[in-house]
Amino acid sequence: MDKAQDLITRINDKFHTMSKSHKAIAGYIKEHYDQAVFMTAAKMGEALGISESTVVRFASGLGYEGYPEFQKELEEWVKNKLSDVQRINVKYGHSSQSEILSSVLGADIEKIQDTIVNLDPHAFEMAVSAILEARTVYIIGLRSCAPLADFLQFYLNMIRPNVVLLNTTSVSETFEQMIRIDEKDAIIGISFPRYSMRTLKAMEFANDRNAKVISVTDSIHSPMCLYSSLNLLARSDMVSIVDSLVAPLSVINALVVAMCLKRPQEVKRNLEALEDAWNNYQVYLNDEINFIDEKPILDNPLFKM
Repeated sequence: MDKAQDLITRINDKFHTMSKSHKAIAGYIKEHYDQAVFMTAAKMGEALGISESTVVRFASGLGYEGYPEFQKELEEWVKNKLSDVQRINVKYGHSSQSEILSSVLGADIEKIQDTIVNLDPHAFEMAVSAILEARTVYIIGLRSCAPLADFLQFYLNMIRPNVVLLNTTSVSETFEQMIRIDEKDAIIGISFPRYSMRTLKAMEFANDRNAKVISVTDSIHSPMCLYSSLNLLARSDMVSIVDSLVAPLSVINALVVAMCLKRPQEVKRNLEALEDAWNNYQVYLNDEINFIDEKPILDNPLFKM
């Protein structure tokens, strides 16, 4: 039995032993699942005229560790019932533009908070070391994850040499680009639902070559974790046609900052070399606006360590 069925089965199996308030919650979820899926425990309690703690105890009574785990399983069940457009209409159909803005930003804040709680600090530290110590670092992120891969590759190039962005649409060309990968190298695979098979194949290939494999994905149950030894989990799920990648981008940003702190002098040298090249070859041709009364980036205390 899959998880989606299991949630409703749990409710039905325990319904006859539930208290009056818990039966009210169960009934509300089954009748108004398209609204309940977007509610916090506090909001659901408010809608039913009961306390937030009662809603949390309801989730625990069904065997979940807490309300977030229960809500995530409810989301999976709802995803199987509603199309993308229907889900957006249910959540935002009667909202003003300002309410939509507040709702989306609030949801992103929650995802970052959830990521802070669930990301393994040890895995993060190991990933930083693996990326810095690798001979060559390969990065792959496709479709909606491509901007994340571009961002990471751009800044890694300022920190260390030999950074390769795998950005082809062909699996065979991906293998051609990483044909020399071995145990001295590392690969960072970035993928979120709906997961990319090309990214998964690249990670499998790297794993078979004994390279260090790092995943940036949403869950320990993600197929990306099948071949990675270091999993950086960032919550990305949003009931929408648009992927929410705020939390993954924050994790990648943290990786970059951590690596800069580990190798400040090398970063400083690279930035100085870039600045010299820009000045000598007039790369920008006055296309960028200079900051007024701002210290140059090289004066940042980070690079004076």
